[in-house]
Amino acid sequence: MTKLTIDTETNILTVDDGGAIEVLDLYSKGAFDAISRQWVRVGWTLKYPYTFSWMGRPVIQLPEDMIRMQEVVFAIKPDVIIETGVAHGGSLIYYSSLCKAMEKGRIIGVDIEIRSHNRAAIEAHPLNDRITLIKGSSTAPEIVSQVKSLIKPGEVVLVILDSNHSYAHVYSELEAYSDLVTTGSYIVATDGIMHDLEDTPRGVPGWSTDNPTFAARDFVKTHPEFVIEQPAWPFNESTLEQNITHWPGAWLKKA
Repeated sequence: MTKLTIDTETNILTVDDGGAIEVLDLYSKGAFDAISRQWVRVGWTLKYPYTFSWMGRPVIQLPEDMIRMQEVVFAIKPDVIIETGVAHGGSLIYYSSLCKAMEKGRIIGVDIEIRSHNRAAIEAHPLNDRITLIKGSSTAPEIVSQVKSLIKPGEVVLVILDSNHSYAHVYSELEAYSDLVTTGSYIVATDGIMHDLEDTPRGVPGWSTDNPTFAARDFVKTHPEFVIEQPAWPFNESTLEQNITHWPGAWLKKA
């Protein structure tokens, strides 16, 4: 258990981590990291990411993760973005808007359940022309084969895993789709923040090990062609260097 004490009179943050005391300048990088961690935990509990939309469709993401993904998409300029997990379709529309702005790329969205009202809204959206929806389990061999059949030789591919976030499912997705990832591109195992949420009001016992971050960590142990590497920030005039994120340890880069 961690206790944070903020003293704005002395500009001190005291961090009590199970009896280990650390005293920090309130306006230091260390204080920013400690406060940000708790901000993420509280925001997740209050469903803060459920308050955003992109061009009319709900997008259940932390805005910082969306901006960091935009930086990567622009740098890589993928021909294909594969996303497992569709929900309301907001992230598919987001990626389609980026592709439209670059005049390059298309999106494949896979989900075991695409509800009829969500499908209708996605298909009616003006940015739907770059999106292909596939209904089925993202790890089912026939679905994986269908996705792979849509990739042309030589295309640059980025994969985003945002469906079932259990360790077993994410590991299976990594095995299924990693061979599509282009050298220099990524397969992204999102929402590993679960490992730090087990003790929150909406947390679930077991998340400390049953999460995407641990699946990614173990996957790279037997797949040396991948490294876990946060993409470099293309612009940074601060002293900070780590994302405020729901996706810790998520970025698996193909070397």
